[in-house]
Formats: sequence, C-alpha cells, structure tokens
Amino acid sequence: MQVTVGGEEGSARLDRVLAQHCANLSRSRLKALILAGHVAIKGAAVRDPAYHVTQGDTITIDVPEAAPAEPEGEAIALDIVYEDDDIIVIDKPAGLVVHPAAGHETGTLVNALIAHCGASLSGIGGVKRPGIVHRLDKDTTGLMVAAKNDRAHASLTRQFADHGRSGAMRRGYMAFAWGVPNRQRGTIEAAIDRHPQAREKMAVREGGRHAVTHWEVAETFNGRGGKPAVSLLACQLETGRTHQIRVHLAHFGHPLLGDAVYGAHFKTRANTLAPPAQAALASLGRQALHAYLLTLEHPGTGEILSWEAPLPEDLLLLQAALRAAAE
Repeated sequence: MQVTVGGEEGSARLDRVLAQHCANLSRSRLKALILAGHVAIKGAAVRDPAYHVTQGDTITIDVPEAAPAEPEGEAIALDIVYEDDDIIVIDKPAGLVVHPAAGHETGTLVNALIAHCGASLSGIGGVKRPGIVHRLDKDTTGLMVAAKNDRAHASLTRQFADHGRSGAMRRGYMAFAWGVPNRQRGTIEAAIDRHPQAREKMAVREGGRHAVTHWEVAETFNGRGGKPAVSLLACQLETGRTHQIRVHLAHFGHPLLGDAVYGAHFKTRANTLAPPAQAALASLGRQALHAYLLTLEHPGTGEILSWEAPLPEDLLLLQAALRAAAE
C-alpha cells in the first residue's frame, strides 16, 4: 500500500498523515506497523510515529497477513441478529462469557465468533479475531456487536466512547428491580470505582469514573396483599462502566432481582411475592437484566441501524408470574 503526501493533511506527523489516508486501519494498528518497521519512505524504514513527512513524499506501508487467532475458534451456536462484512450483532444468552480470561479460557463468545466468522475476519490489530468494543456480564442477556476488521473496530470504538452524546449510538436494557420508584423516570449520576474491600465488585465512590444511567418505569407488579413489589425499568446508558446498571440501581435502592452480588441484602424480599413469582425467581439463577436495544451508525455505509431483542424465555416466565400474581 502506498500513500503520497499531498500537504493538505493538517499535520506533518507520519502517524496522523497515514490515519487520514488509511481509513481501513485504526490509529493503534498504524502505530504498531510503524514501530515494527513496516512503514518506509524512500526505501528506508521509519520507526518514529512522530516523524515529520514533507509534501510529495511517497510512504509505503507493508501490511502483513493477519496472524491466526489466539484463542482458537470453537463451534458454539450463536443467535445472529445481523451480519455483513464489517460487523456482526448477536443476541447473547445467559451463561456465555464474552472474552477468554482466567477460569474461562474456552467456550467464550470470542471463541464462537472466530469459528463462525472464519475467513471474513480480516484482522483486528493484525490478528484474525473479532473486535470486542463492549461487553455484557456472563449472566446478562441481549444484544452485542463485534467488529470484523480494523475500520469497523475503529468506528465502533469511537461510537461507544461517545455513548450517543453526539451520535446515533443507543443502548437500552430491561431491568427487573425490587420496589417501585416514586416517580416515572429519572437519571442516576454517580461515580463508579472498584469496591474498597471486595475487589471483584464495583461501587459508587467519590473520585471514581463518571457514570450516568437514565431509567423509566415500563411496568410495575404487586406482591402479597396487593402491595407494590417489583418494577420493570427501561434503562439507557450514557456511560459504560463495569456493572453500571447493577451498581446504580442498587445505590438507588432498587437492586436487580436475582443479583447475588449487589442485591443479596434484598434476598428476603422474595417472601413478599406470591408463590408462583417466588418459584420463577428461584429458577432464574441470575440477575434479571437484558440488553434489548442497540442503535449505531454502520462503520462502512454510515446508515443508522437499530435492533431490538425480546426478553429471553426465563425473563418472560418471570414477567408472566409477576403479572399473574398481581391480578
């Protein structure tokens, strides 16, 4: 691949000039290619991303073939909502870990995507792997998007970092929460950081990372004696912190049903539900959270795409039991 410096790029830095001419490669990928000696001017490798080029320079970029993926692909069934040459959108089931990590080296969404996408993965950062730009907890269900090439990865990364503040990105969640808020809608704005004692947990903490969750009551359910017991909240994220909805709703006083980490102190609340609802909650075995809405700008065409995923069967059974108990 060759690029000729026109002089109108706005910066003389090598990495910034290449970023303007090579839309199919992310800035981090271009920087890695420069540092590895794969970028040359006048036949000589230039390993400094800040090197100043001049008008008329011809830059040669040698992009190596993408290396085989690590981890390896595994034949795992996926519920594919949308797929093209740039992105793939799936409806993630409960129990599926997104990315390999200690204790979950195999059987992850990444393993499944590597096997499913195969040759259509042109490589993220020089490796044939899907570009994961956001995650869902193991036991949270719903819509996820992954990039299949560097261009798509760079675009999705920008969109998720912006969180819809200036673009089309929207992420919506359905959350079954204990109690009923005293108003129809609201916003939780509270910084989130690691829990000071339990490092596997997150917590609302002063000095943490800015976090904003918008919520609206979609449905309410009564328990024993006709008293309000549970709410179905439609939540939208303005930021993307780890466990954000779970932490924010617990801080708000309305933790998720089934959340053993952030709602354990509400466990006895199950006694306020009618027996069928108690049974449905006991069989759920996870936090009652589902990513139902995803809207984004397509990385290649610029078209605004939107998908909705209905509640999975276990949450539909919980909803039906709560509704029946309220009748």
